[in-house]
Amino acid sequence: MTTARSGGRPPRARRPRPRGVWIASGIGIVLVAGVLFGAFLPLVGFLGGVTATTAGLVPFPFVRVTVVALVGAVVVLALLALAVTRRHTTTATIAVVLAVLVSVAVTAVPVVLVAVGSADRAGDVWPIVSELWQRFTG
Repeated sequence: MTTARSGGRPPRARRPRPRGVWIASGIGIVLVAGVLFGAFLPLVGFLGGVTATTAGLVPFPFVRVTVVALVGAVVVLALLALAVTRRHTTTATIAVVLAVLVSVAVTAVPVVLVAVGSADRAGDVWPIVSELWQRFTG
């Protein structure tokens, strides 16, 4: 089919995606799914359980973790979509590596937020514990 822009020339066939793009994209999807199901979800469940069993002594910043997880999911999905749609293996591989790094960073955020919150809470708890100790010992 010829168009006005082609000047009567037949259209060029688009270059197919190299096999390396498909391999890199597949590996990236598997690695990101592994991080999600093998690290992020169990970790968030564990931290939520710790918060529940300590009656709030160990705080779990639900809103911040949710926001980070949603933003991270959008970035990771965009990077994986970028990898699938590229026509060069190197570009796809770089996008996959970035997607995996972002997913690992998003997995580490809940631990950091809980550690910071616990450190703040520990500073609040120590005066109460020392006051109770003083009352108990007389």
